Amino acid sequence: MKVLLFKLAHGRSGDKGDTTNVGIIARQAEFYEILKNEVTTERVKAHFGEMVQGKVERFEMPNIGALNFLLHESLGGGGTKSLKLDAQGKTYAAALLRMELELDEKKYPQLQEILTDERKDD
Repeated sequence: MKVLLFKLAHGRSGDKGDTTNVGIIARQAEFYEILKNEVTTERVKAHFGEMVQGKVERFEMPNIGALNFLLHESLGGGGTKSLKLDAQGKTYAAALLRMELELDEKKYPQLQEILTDERKDD
């Protein structure tokens, strides 16, 4: 099944120089394992494509059910140098929450409620 990340998580983002900092926080405690397994550095890098020129780092924070990503070389040099509209990386969390995850219903039975809601919308 396909699920947009925003169904599973909240997000917040900002900057430090030319690096965007994106925090993804599970909406429910049981969603944290899904985030940890499915929202990898490789998938995040692929999702942003050429917007992220450097590496992507991920830090796990299980005590608060969150992942923190550093997207290096993603702001065109940083707030004082960049010509990008979002030189402080404020919209990166919203962009990441639009990432589509392909999830196995059998592997993640805790998604049954979301599946039911999604099918009602079809």
